[in-house]
Amino acid sequence: MSSSAPIENSRRRFSLRRFLVAGGATAVGLVGAWLLLTGKPDPVASAPEAARRLIVDVVVATPEDRSLTVTSQGTVEAEQRIELAAQVGGRVVAVGESFDDGSFFNEGELLLQLETADYEFAIARAKSQVAAAEQRLAEERGRNRQAQREWRDLGSEDANALFLRQPQMKAAEAALEGAVADQNAAELALERATIRAPFAGRVERARVDLGQYLVPGTPVADIYATDGVEVRLPLADSQLALVDLGQLAVAGDYGYPVTLVTKFAGREWSWAGTVSRTEAVIDRASRVVYVIAEVESPFSRTDSQQPVLAPGMFVQAEIQGRVLKGLVELPATALRGDNSVLVVSPEGKLSRQEVEVVKRSPEQVWVVGLVAGTQVVAEQNSNLFSGQQVEVAEMRS
Repeated sequence: MSSSAPIENSRRRFSLRRFLVAGGATAVGLVGAWLLLTGKPDPVASAPEAARRLIVDVVVATPEDRSLTVTSQGTVEAEQRIELAAQVGGRVVAVGESFDDGSFFNEGELLLQLETADYEFAIARAKSQVAAAEQRLAEERGRNRQAQREWRDLGSEDANALFLRQPQMKAAEAALEGAVADQNAAELALERATIRAPFAGRVERARVDLGQYLVPGTPVADIYATDGVEVRLPLADSQLALVDLGQLAVAGDYGYPVTLVTKFAGREWSWAGTVSRTEAVIDRASRVVYVIAEVESPFSRTDSQQPVLAPGMFVQAEIQGRVLKGLVELPATALRGDNSVLVVSPEGKLSRQEVEVVKRSPEQVWVVGLVAGTQVVAEQNSNLFSGQQVEVAEMRS
C-alpha cells in the first residue's frame, strides 16, 4: 500500500469539515434575517407637530406733532468782501498799524498813506486858475454894465448881444466853473491819497508795503467785513418740504433757525444763525436749491477758547424745520424697499402697509400714515411675508 493514501484521506476530511461549517453559518444567517423581517412591529400613525411661528420684534407706533432737523453743509464766506484798490497813484509813505494779514480794523481807520506833494501842488495851481477866472468874470461883468449904459444913452431899447459882451461874460462864467471843478478834483485826489477802511473788518491779504509805488487801480489788499458771515447750503427737494421753502418766488426773510457745527483743534463748536433767503436760481447741474444762512457778529465769543467763525471754515448745518403732524419714528430696518412696513395684527398675522417717508437716516426713518398703537416689525428679513403668522417677542416704544 502506498504511503500517499493516508495523506489524501486527511485532505478529503478537512475539505468536508470546511463545507459543513460554511453551510451552517449561511443557514444561521438566513434564519436571523427571516426573524428580523417577520418580527418588525407594524408602524403606528402619530399626530403631526404644529408648525413653529417666527418670533419678531415690533415697534409700537406713536404719532406726534414735531419738527425735524434738516442737515446740510457748506463753506463760510464773508457777507461783504472786496478787493481794495488805490484810486490815485503815488509812493506809499506810511502803513497803518492794522494793515497786515489777519489784522482787524475799524471803519475809517488809516490803512495806507500815499505821497501828497504832487496833489498839493495841483491844488495850488487850481486855486490860481480859479482866481484868474474870477478876475476875468468880474471884468466881463463890468464891461457888460458899461455897454448897457452906453446903449441906453443912444436911446435904443434893443441892444446887440455882442455889443453888450454877453457871450464873453458866459465864457468867463464857464471858465470859472471849470477852474472850480479842477480845484475840487485836485482836493479829491489829495483826499484819496489817504486810503482808509470803508467798513469795520479784517485784512485777508495785504498786497503792498512801505515805499512801493502805486498806479491808479493797483490792488492794495483783500478785506472783508466782520459784522456777519454767510453759508450757502444745498437742499434737495425732499428737504425743502421739511422747511417749507418751496415758494422760491417769494422774497423776504425766512428766519428759520440754523445751527452751524464744526470741529476745530480737536473740539466741536457751534454757532446760531438764521436762514435768510434762497438764491435766485436753481443749480442747473445738481438741481438743488441753495439757501443762505447768516450769522451775525461771528467774531464775538462767549468762550475764550472758542475759535472765530472765519471765512473758509467748512461747517455742518442743522436747520430747524416746520412742525409736521402725525410723525412716527421707526428704525431704518423696519422700512421695506417699496416704502412699506409689515404690521402685526392682534391675532399675530402680518400685513403690508404703505407709508409716506418724510426723512431717513442710516439709523432711523420718519414716516406718516400709521395710527397710534400699530405694531410694526422692527427688522425685515427674507423669511417674512404678508399673511404669515408670527409671535411678538419684544415691543419697543
